[in-house]
Amino acid sequence: MQPPDPSSVRIDGPWTHRDVSANGIRLHVAEAGSGPLVLLLHGFAEFWWAWRHQLVSLAEAGFRVVAADLRGYGDSDKPPRGYDAWTLAGDVAGLVRALGERRAHLVGHAWGGMLAWTAAALHPRLVASVSVLGGAHPLAFRSAVGRTLLRRGQSQTRAMGHLFRFQVPMAPERRLVADDAALVETLFRSWSGPQWPQGDDFAETVARFREAVLVPGVAHSALEYYRWAFRAQFRGEGRRFTDAVGTRVAAPVLQVHGEADSCVLLETARESAPWLGPHSRFETLPDVGHFPHLEDPARTDKAVLSFLGGAGSGAHPRA
Repeated sequence: MQPPDPSSVRIDGPWTHRDVSANGIRLHVAEAGSGPLVLLLHGFAEFWWAWRHQLVSLAEAGFRVVAADLRGYGDSDKPPRGYDAWTLAGDVAGLVRALGERRAHLVGHAWGGMLAWTAAALHPRLVASVSVLGGAHPLAFRSAVGRTLLRRGQSQTRAMGHLFRFQVPMAPERRLVADDAALVETLFRSWSGPQWPQGDDFAETVARFREAVLVPGVAHSALEYYRWAFRAQFRGEGRRFTDAVGTRVAAPVLQVHGEADSCVLLETARESAPWLGPHSRFETLPDVGHFPHLEDPARTDKAVLSFLGGAGSGAHPRA
């Protein structure tokens, strides 16, 4: 069986697809609407299609909405390197500029959320606000994983056991794509709240994600995010990164977190408070797990739109 072509992720809908050159690579994006720019950044084992609900709802609310395939994912370039936080934040900054905008509201899920927070710290003039779904500040997350003597630290460490399993070479790639990427479904099911996995939407969504992980190069690229994050802790670049993102960001931050999130625990997300910008908010969703934008798009979109309306968006709802 031939692996899927990268162009297979260009799914039709009320959006347009195009390629954008940013930070020295080609990034595929799906775009809808007009108005202030909202840039959507997906998480692990996803691609731009994870934001299909938000592409529609935010565009209808008066925003220019762009969902990107991050470096190494979907139909974007998959270079052998560049999966460190510095370069990935440069991808985001370069994308904002390449789209012809001076600033953007960044909305990210999990890894995309940490990337949005990092971009706000490293490129503050380009970021109007940050919304993080199912994620935490990079330093809050590192602290929670690193605590081995306290119960709470042990809980987050167990929740992120896959991070450690992904560190060895080659074997994790093979496991991720085995049986048509069955591991993707296993992880999504285990990290979701109790309701979403019971419906047809879960089956359709996970089938799309499994196919996208089989695109050549995606499995390795996706794992490189985890590998840099872990290995940097033992290198000088890790200390430099800590210094770079260690202060409170200037932009307001919205955190939307599922109370049933078993991947990034609720208490870990709350420990991001020292790095929140002014006028920030924290909202929880009962019975929702690690994927608020997919499990409960209506409540997630309501929270994001309310926040953007108070973040000086300048957008006006359309009739």
